[in-house]
Amino acid sequence: MNRFAKFLFLCFALVIFFGVIAVGAVGYGLYHFGKGLPEYDQLTEYEPPVMTRVHAADGSLIAEYATQRRLFVPIETIPEFVKQAFIAAEDQDYYDHPGVDFKGIARAAITNLKNIGMGRRPVGASTITQQVAKNMLLTNEVSYERKAKEAILAMRINRALSKDQVLELYLNEIYLGHRAYGVAAAALYYFDKPLDRLTIAEAAYLAALPKAPNNYNPFRYPERAVQRRNYVIGRMLEDNYITPEQADEALAMPLLARKGGDAEVIQAEWFVEQVRRELYDVYGEKALYDGGLSVRTTMQTSMQQIGEQALRNGLRTYDRRHGWRGPLSTIEVGEDWTVRLIQFPRPKGLGDWYIAVVLELDKEAATIGFPDTSKGRILLEDMTWARKFIDEDKKGPAIKQPSDVVKVGDIIAVAPKEGAKATEKLFSLEQIPKVSGGLVAMDPHTGRVYAIVGGWSPESSEFNRAVQAYRQPGSAFKPFVYAAALDNGFTPADKVMDGPFVLTQPNGDRWKPSNYTNRFYGPSTLRLGIEKSRNLMTVRLARAIGMDPIVDYARRFGITDNLMPALSMSLGAGETTLLKLTTAYAELVNGGKKITPTLIDRVQDRRGKTIYRHDKRPCEGCNVEAWNGQEEPQLPDNREQILPATTAYQVVSMLEGVVERGTGRAVSVIGKPLAGKTGTTNDANDTWFMGFSPDLAVGIYVGFDTPQSLGQKEGGASVAAPIFRDFMAEILKDQPATPFRVPEGIRLVRINGQTGEPAERGDKNVILEAFKTTTSRLTTNGVLDGSESGISPVTTGTVPEKAVRSGTGGLY
Repeated sequence: MNRFAKFLFLCFALVIFFGVIAVGAVGYGLYHFGKGLPEYDQLTEYEPPVMTRVHAADGSLIAEYATQRRLFVPIETIPEFVKQAFIAAEDQDYYDHPGVDFKGIARAAITNLKNIGMGRRPVGASTITQQVAKNMLLTNEVSYERKAKEAILAMRINRALSKDQVLELYLNEIYLGHRAYGVAAAALYYFDKPLDRLTIAEAAYLAALPKAPNNYNPFRYPERAVQRRNYVIGRMLEDNYITPEQADEALAMPLLARKGGDAEVIQAEWFVEQVRRELYDVYGEKALYDGGLSVRTTMQTSMQQIGEQALRNGLRTYDRRHGWRGPLSTIEVGEDWTVRLIQFPRPKGLGDWYIAVVLELDKEAATIGFPDTSKGRILLEDMTWARKFIDEDKKGPAIKQPSDVVKVGDIIAVAPKEGAKATEKLFSLEQIPKVSGGLVAMDPHTGRVYAIVGGWSPESSEFNRAVQAYRQPGSAFKPFVYAAALDNGFTPADKVMDGPFVLTQPNGDRWKPSNYTNRFYGPSTLRLGIEKSRNLMTVRLARAIGMDPIVDYARRFGITDNLMPALSMSLGAGETTLLKLTTAYAELVNGGKKITPTLIDRVQDRRGKTIYRHDKRPCEGCNVEAWNGQEEPQLPDNREQILPATTAYQVVSMLEGVVERGTGRAVSVIGKPLAGKTGTTNDANDTWFMGFSPDLAVGIYVGFDTPQSLGQKEGGASVAAPIFRDFMAEILKDQPATPFRVPEGIRLVRINGQTGEPAERGDKNVILEAFKTTTSRLTTNGVLDGSESGISPVTTGTVPEKAVRSGTGGLY
């Protein structure tokens, strides 16, 4: 007994000894491998990178930004059978273990001991929690040290987070092949479905992927993929997640993967890039590319596309009007001409045009060849525009035959001829314009930007001329000079002398402005001055009221904050952007209300919480569960009044005259109520047309990036106005003819449009002029002539009661 007792004591002592060593080893291991690992607060705050998606106002996807293609889905919105599929495949005891499956580790250890010397990759027993730890914070290194760190992290995570929180991280973090991170992105890629529309068989296939996505690629290894999917279905049945009937149905289903996921993205590079810049400036790079933002923009998809086409057509028309600058290049036409054409680099900005080489010429057409060896023809009638470009004011002789334009071997740009049948293989000769420009369309009541076009093509230049280019607005600035005058006692019927004006400047130089026509027209009404864009009248008006009010109006309307108080600034010699000037015109038509232009309506974070909203007005009664016949909520109008509504309407009425009788007559063919103003700077370096309907403000700018003349005969009326016309004609074609809204405080008086005097019987040029009801002076015998007193004596006149019509009031 003594010997046996000693033996038992020795065994017990050895157990205690080795137990202490084991505990010490474990303790040392926890200390050694646990050093430098993240603390709990870092783990609880971790969020996987999620791609940002940008949508148009109608919900169309217009951009995605991501370092990893992932859509974040909260755990409560992931279907139960999807969660069960992954648990069955990856971690059957997920809800029972402390982050590490010790039984699984023992089984893996025995298997690895058996595999020693066999060259096989060690097997693991990673739980879902361990996979989260590895994907979040560790590398894919295959080593026992990494596995030890992984296990320690898993136990820490298990204490810091709930099981559902860990599972949420896992299902959104896991890589499932083909740049798809997380179950939502994988469901879209493999089945082109959202999670809630997956079948059990499809969920089981997704759960089969974490082990080796490439090995179970359904497009390359369909048999392996089906086998692994069926294994997961079997595990789900074994764990009682599905019934035998559901299992049989899932096993019988074919694996119909269809490479979805790449959602259709509407191409709107100019708008999208400006949105990206704004998001980057506000939220930073990490939030933009990894933050999972959901961005709803103000872009109207159809309006953006129409705007891009209208601007391109306008630039192309101007460019053709000034002649042919020659081919893109020239090659020798031999048996290998297709090889040489293929090697020619595609020019930036070519868009949907083609490159071709001239193969043959005759008197009626040029035969051209394409890189795919096909051929086509350009008829002489489609080349007559291509007179040789000499400069902006000169062109070569008329085209009589194709050889006057091109020669054999010339590489040229071509487009399918409009109206021709495809079988005819007829093309038109094209060239990429050097001139550029911009277009902005916005809601004048809210500042929501519907469309932005920044040039001919973002491929040829990313510089956005609608937002980034500071150019002189020229005569497009005049309405704000007239607004200042109308707000300082003038009426649209007051007369200003249109005659020579000379100003001696402080340095002794003499400034002598002139009209565009270099003619003088004598006393003319303010209305006539703006309709015909008379420079001399504008300068006299600015001198009469002083530059300080004009400087203040430029600042008030957001055109520029630092306009020099020099008379030349009244003719638009300051600089601004197209977006700022379009906003200012919008503030005229909306009744003088301040608006802030925006391209973004709303931004939500990855969990759907709104973190930005452009419209910050409170709305009591908006958030209700159901409509039960209650009245619609009334939103307050908290816009700042920067110009009296009456003054704003007077300017709008005068700008309507610009379209009906003045420099904007090219726009009147649309046949809808429209108003606007042309703008042309010195030497026609910059041309503009700024205009609006009652509910849409649109600005057009055209000019060379390096300022130079567009040509002596070019101006806002010939270059920019046709673009506005084409754009608005398309936008308004199915819209009713809504008249401009007349505010309270305005009365419309029948006057002679030429003289500004009350209309008499037999007058032909009769218009309705807008007078403020506070104005007692409805006619004048005085003329602003630029004398020291400013304006000659004014006599008050009267008009018959029947000549006066009250304003209609209502919303403005």
